[in-house]
Amino acid sequence: MRILVGCEASGTLTSAFRALGHEAYSCDIEPHYGDCPQWHVQVDVFQAIAFGNWDMLVAFPPCTYLTVSGNKWFKDQPERKSGALVGEKRRKARDAAADFFMRLYNSPIPKVAIENPIGCMSSRFRKPDQVLQPYQYGHGETKATCLWLKGLPLLEPTNVVEGREQRLHLLSPSADRQKIRSKTFQGIADAMASQWGGNNEV
Repeated sequence: MRILVGCEASGTLTSAFRALGHEAYSCDIEPHYGDCPQWHVQVDVFQAIAFGNWDMLVAFPPCTYLTVSGNKWFKDQPERKSGALVGEKRRKARDAAADFFMRLYNSPIPKVAIENPIGCMSSRFRKPDQVLQPYQYGHGETKATCLWLKGLPLLEPTNVVEGREQRLHLLSPSADRQKIRSKTFQGIADAMASQWGGNNEV
């Protein structure tokens, strides 16, 4: 299958699909920072979608303005010294992020999965088809991950393990914190590749 992994710069999921023989490419406006830059296309994801002939799209749209964790900043309040958006500016950014999400979901590709944490899309669009946890896929951590699916089955847990650590939530501020927090857990990537792309027809 020809698979586009949108808004991914790490290449984690792309590599998992590639390992099964699929023609997969990651796409992001950010440069690739993983091990396989040859499979990364650094363009706007909708440019890549317009190229056409994709069998599947798995997308990880930015969640900054969609997640519930930032709800307190949507109220009108003084500007923040950090430059983080608040009030009306943040509400407009949320509207733009929601539109971006929906354009991905409604793209003319037969199989689509959109990943995001718990956030406003449950009310703006619909509740996710499922909510995953890393500990269901071999990682002893908690990080609720929502999936909105079109033409794809629910993911089945592959390796339920002990441990309910919130490691990513407790990461100290650093230059790489966002990259670390947004990278797909390898166990979840492997499950997506094997369950959604297991019957490979290259």
